[in-house]
Amino acid sequence: MIKSYIKIAVRNLKRNITISLINICGLALGIATCLLISLYITDELSYDRFNNHADRIVRVVFKGKVKGGDLKEAHVMPPVASTMKAELSSDIEETARLRIGGAPLFMVGDKVFHDEHLAYVDAAFFRIFTLPLLKGDHLTALTQPNTAIISETMARKYFNTIDVIGKELPIKGNESILKITGVMQDIPKNSHFNFDIFTSIEALEDAKSTSWMTSEYYTYALLKKDAAIRQVETKLATLFDKHVGPQFMAGFGMSYEEYKKTGNKIGLYLQPLTDIHLHSDFVYDLSPSGNIKYLYIFGVIGLFMLLIATINFMNLSTANGSRRFKEVGVRKVLGAGKQKLLIQFFTEGILITYIALLLAVCIVVIALPLFNHFSGKSLGITQLSPFTTIPFLIGFGLLIGLFSSSYPALYLSSYNPLSILRNRLNLSEKGLSLRSGLVVFQFIISVGLIFCTVVVSRQLDYMRHIKLGYDKENVIIIQSWPLGANEKAFAERLAQDSRIMHISHSSYLPAGDSYNNNFFIYPKENPNQWVKTLRYDVDEQYIPAMGMKIKEGRNFSKAYGNDSLSVVINETAAKNLGWKDNIIGRTLTNKDNKVLQVIGVVEDFHFKPLHETIAPLVMVLSDQAGNLIIKTKATNMEKLLATVKKHYQAFPSDLPFDYSFLDERYNQTYQSELKTGQLLTIFAALTIFVACLGLLGLAIFTTNQRKKEIGIRKVIGASVPDIARMLSFEFIRLVVISIIIASPIAWWMMNLWLQDFAYRIDIKWWMFAIVGILAIVIALLTVSSQAIRAALVNPVHSLKDE
Repeated sequence: MIKSYIKIAVRNLKRNITISLINICGLALGIATCLLISLYITDELSYDRFNNHADRIVRVVFKGKVKGGDLKEAHVMPPVASTMKAELSSDIEETARLRIGGAPLFMVGDKVFHDEHLAYVDAAFFRIFTLPLLKGDHLTALTQPNTAIISETMARKYFNTIDVIGKELPIKGNESILKITGVMQDIPKNSHFNFDIFTSIEALEDAKSTSWMTSEYYTYALLKKDAAIRQVETKLATLFDKHVGPQFMAGFGMSYEEYKKTGNKIGLYLQPLTDIHLHSDFVYDLSPSGNIKYLYIFGVIGLFMLLIATINFMNLSTANGSRRFKEVGVRKVLGAGKQKLLIQFFTEGILITYIALLLAVCIVVIALPLFNHFSGKSLGITQLSPFTTIPFLIGFGLLIGLFSSSYPALYLSSYNPLSILRNRLNLSEKGLSLRSGLVVFQFIISVGLIFCTVVVSRQLDYMRHIKLGYDKENVIIIQSWPLGANEKAFAERLAQDSRIMHISHSSYLPAGDSYNNNFFIYPKENPNQWVKTLRYDVDEQYIPAMGMKIKEGRNFSKAYGNDSLSVVINETAAKNLGWKDNIIGRTLTNKDNKVLQVIGVVEDFHFKPLHETIAPLVMVLSDQAGNLIIKTKATNMEKLLATVKKHYQAFPSDLPFDYSFLDERYNQTYQSELKTGQLLTIFAALTIFVACLGLLGLAIFTTNQRKKEIGIRKVIGASVPDIARMLSFEFIRLVVISIIIASPIAWWMMNLWLQDFAYRIDIKWWMFAIVGILAIVIALLTVSSQAIRAALVNPVHSLKDE
């Protein structure tokens, strides 16, 4: 019997090949989109969950509200870990710290390596995190200073084997020699930290510090099974107040209680390990974080896309089903009951779904590289387990097949055979209204997505062209620290090139990764008015090289003698200090009791992402090495870079010439939004395409049902344009209804999204107009061909059965 159902299903697919292909393609696109988004969401949600105790691991973070801005730091003070373990032992099983060690130069024989990232950790680190060792003992590997655990990839790269226990890793420019005591499996990519080498924290002197006034230590705790995070956090607040209080007076010249009474609030908090990737907005984090909002957005898009494809199947099946009424009537007369007809139609629906599912898997495999490019992921089908994936796809296909074919099956099997065979069918308005409603629903989603795409695109364009307060064009950033003592000589050679306007020595950049040092100051006239600022270490050429403008006073200059105790502040810093006029010459004091004189006020510039308002900033004079910031007037950048590289290579260096452009660093800051915009554009295009298939299905159904009406209209004088216009108007009306419903919903959603930006666009009326016109044009193009085709049919053929 099943074989017979399948044969009939295949025969019907071949007989109505056009509708079948549209059905299969629509379903395949919907399922493929849903699968791709599911892969993306699954990967994002999997971060740090490979750890056996992921549900009990927390990170200690530092948060506060102070004058000058909020404090949100991912690292905390050196003694926090040991103090928590000692004083909160009833709740905490283990604690460990991590401190970034950068990317030192490792010497192996006559080779120098620089690609690997190092971190200092406590020995207990490997008891908290699940980082299996291929060689060595995780309990003892890092108990001694200058011992190290390296990754499997690093071991094979340096020594071509993982049997490296006892071998040494000298660090160039440092007297330290690391002894390898363990080889670990490579850290999974879905981890919030990724280091190639961990070395014992015992080698760091400041790791033994008891100061609660400095930080730089990422601190983790493994809670006991019965410990509640919020209760532990309450105890941690008491612990923090107890230890910070005595040291606060020495550091800030006022008691901690007085500091809190002025409206300031600081403290330590616990962040669950599994929240770090998607729920983190802390500075100094170990890796770029994701955004849970985007997961919700893409999850909804995936579900809606699948729903739209399923609705299409229903509409196209019922539209095509009108051609099968006589078949149904004959089957019923010959004894086929409703149950058998239901099985037949369900079989056809499930068969189409599995064909679409197979095509969808092929689409996913083909589209994954492109999807990875836009999403910044490295997703692959191989990440899925066949033991769970294959049963899931089979069940998924069956569920979608039953759901999508349920309405057509019930619809086609419900009619009386006599009415069918006598052509006395009374096709209900209810059925047509339901199909119209489904099309409206599809276009609500499609119009909403198009509108979201327009708003995201406009916001990204706004961020690219906003007045930043500095000039990011034609600025080259050269990594110059590998030249050591020759850095200044290198800069002097470059200064002789007429294509170069300014050269500055500084590692502080207003775009991309840079240093952000908290710098607490108070004005001379009010010692209790502490203001949190950020400190930039710059030289005399920094402000002109960055194209910044001095609003009041002057820049740093050798012509005025020693400016080492002078500072230039931004306008926001002046406002937060309560200064409106006579700013030049005033003095500030930092928490080291160093008195600094204000010599200039620079116009506010954006040195943080546009999600945040401009914060107070203090620039101090420094001759530190690190990067060269080169402002050029060259139009032929390739030739200039070739010259710069030639000068660089004239000096001894263990690292190759490395550079970047400031405008590229700026754009990199908004990669998350840029990728979201690109993905939204793709999904919006797919959604409108699949929705148009649904509209086409309704057009086919409607013209089939109204062919006699069209024939009569032509007989009594209606022209082809009149009939085409009449039919098209029916569908355009549905699209207009969709636009009216979708517009306020889309406005509300994008208003919420824009609230994440301190500097954002306003949603204008013309955005709705563009989206509405685009939706109407697309709909017209979809239905006009079917409407014109119906209008051109000879009325004789339409009325021959009457």
